Amino acid sequence: MTEISNFEIDIPVAEIEDLKTRLKMTRFPDAETPTDWAQGIPLAYMQEIRDYWLNDYDWTARQALLNNNPGYMTNIQNLDIHFLHIRSKHENAKPLILTHGWPGSIIEFQKVIGPLTDPEAHGGNAEDAFHLVCPSLPGFGFSGKPTETGWGIDKIAAAWDELMLRLGYESYFAQGGDWGSIVTTMIGVQNKGSCAAMHVNMPIVGPDPETMGDLSELEQAALAGMKFYQEHDSGYSKQQSTRPQTLGYGLADSPIGQAAWIIEKFYQWMDCQGHPENIVSKDELLDNVMMYWLGNAGASSARIYWESFGAMDQSPVEIPTGCSIFPKEIFKTSERWAKKRFNNLIHFNVLNKGGHFAAFEQPEIFVDELRTCFRKVR
Repeated sequence: MTEISNFEIDIPVAEIEDLKTRLKMTRFPDAETPTDWAQGIPLAYMQEIRDYWLNDYDWTARQALLNNNPGYMTNIQNLDIHFLHIRSKHENAKPLILTHGWPGSIIEFQKVIGPLTDPEAHGGNAEDAFHLVCPSLPGFGFSGKPTETGWGIDKIAAAWDELMLRLGYESYFAQGGDWGSIVTTMIGVQNKGSCAAMHVNMPIVGPDPETMGDLSELEQAALAGMKFYQEHDSGYSKQQSTRPQTLGYGLADSPIGQAAWIIEKFYQWMDCQGHPENIVSKDELLDNVMMYWLGNAGASSARIYWESFGAMDQSPVEIPTGCSIFPKEIFKTSERWAKKRFNNLIHFNVLNKGGHFAAFEQPEIFVDELRTCFRKVR
């Protein structure tokens, strides 16, 4: 079955009323003992989030805003895949698939859709235009939830290639961050012949042992970041990669539990100078949380870790590749390390601001990086 059907977000009023009832009934824990975020997201901020979500957040208006970008549904390998598909008015635009990660969603791309599809209206040139495809990962957002094992990175990458071909794109570009970076890299590894080039903003490359005696400042920072992640920041991934189902009960039952699980990572991984709302608004944070809450995706989104941790293919990539390194990224690499895996590295740039959610945090920089990278292979 290769049918593609229109899909519009249309959440029943009863679901929003249920959400508000649960928010009213929230039982908060006691406050953290330090005066910062060292133990996790502070009680006072989650109380602020709850009050805003309950009293001020307007889902009807946010839903209408999200539906401004056309959505679709199709079935690939017996799983429903939700995706946005925004065609540029420029017929020579190049197809580009953007893939999000966890705890992100298609919300991350809302501010870059216009500049990428209609560059002339956003300080660019017509030859920079893209036709955009933004799918929701299996188990995320409005995509279907796998009911059996096997939906790891390699299967998702193959499904994305099939999606682009189904849309009539025999040649396309791919881009991603977080799990989207890993999926995009796997598209490059599989190299089925249709992906002409790729770009990632979290390239997964191991340190080159031959450089350990002569590390650059960036490489030292990358090693320090890996150490911090392992010691202080990776508990969530251990839980999601080993017991996602157990975690899921709390996330399915408590909207504040789901919001805290997600928003803490936006604080930790964004270049936000100590507070997530220095970079994105409460509405934007809650839009993203809603992509998990509305679809009851706490457990199903966590399973990508269970499926893929410890089994990621580290094979070299032969297709043209671009890398953008943002300073607050979790895992960073240097150009010489990147060249050990990406054998046709056409773009490598180290930015001076931005973090893990690059398109969400610094849309103008993100767009410029993609334009610069893909100009070299258009």
